[in-house]
Amino acid sequence: MSVSFENSETKRNVLRAFAGESQARNRYTFSAGLARKNGLYVVEAVFQFTAGQELAHARAFYDYLEKCSGENIAIDGTYPVDLYTTVLEHLRAAQHNEYQEYEHDYTGFAHVAKEEGFPEISHLFSQIARIEKVHGDRFGQFADLIEQDKLFINDVECQWMCLNCGYIVTATRPPEMCPVCKHNQGFFVRLEMVPWQMKKLG
Repeated sequence: MSVSFENSETKRNVLRAFAGESQARNRYTFSAGLARKNGLYVVEAVFQFTAGQELAHARAFYDYLEKCSGENIAIDGTYPVDLYTTVLEHLRAAQHNEYQEYEHDYTGFAHVAKEEGFPEISHLFSQIARIEKVHGDRFGQFADLIEQDKLFINDVECQWMCLNCGYIVTATRPPEMCPVCKHNQGFFVRLEMVPWQMKKLG
C-alpha cells in the first residue's frame, strides 16, 4: 500500500514523534533541575545528556515535515505528565517512557511507514527506537543504584571521576569533597560510566 505523504498516517506519526521528543527534552531538563537541587550533579548530567539526544531526535523527525511547512496539522496522542517529588521517581518514569517508545510507539510507527511506502522514515523510527532502549537502560541503571543506596558506594574498589574537574580516585566510595575542585560527592561517578572514557582499541 503506497499513499502520498500528505494523506498518510506516517505524516501524523512523525509529528507525534516530534512532539514526544520535544516534551521529553523539556521533562528531562526539569528533572535535571530537581537532581541539582538534591545535590546529585551526576544524575543532573545524565538527564541533560539525554535531553540533548532527544533534541537531536526531534530535529531528525521535524526535517521530514519540511514539505508541510506553513500547515497546521491536527494530531491526537497521549503524552506523559511526570511531576514527582523525588529524583528516583523521575528516573523510573523516564525509564518507562523510553521503553514505551522503544517497544510500542516507534516500533508501530516504523511498521506503518513501511506499509505506506516510506522506507526511509520507517528506518529512522527503527533506529531511534533502539536509541530509546539505551536511554531506558541508562535511566534504569541510575534508578537501581539509588534504590540500592549504591550511587556513591561500590562493593569493591573501583575508580571514580569528579565530573567537574576530572579528578580520579580508586576507592569503594568517592570522597565527600573533591580534593582538587572542592565540589561535593554528588559530582562523582564510576569511571566506567563516564562518556568518552578512553579504552584500548584493537
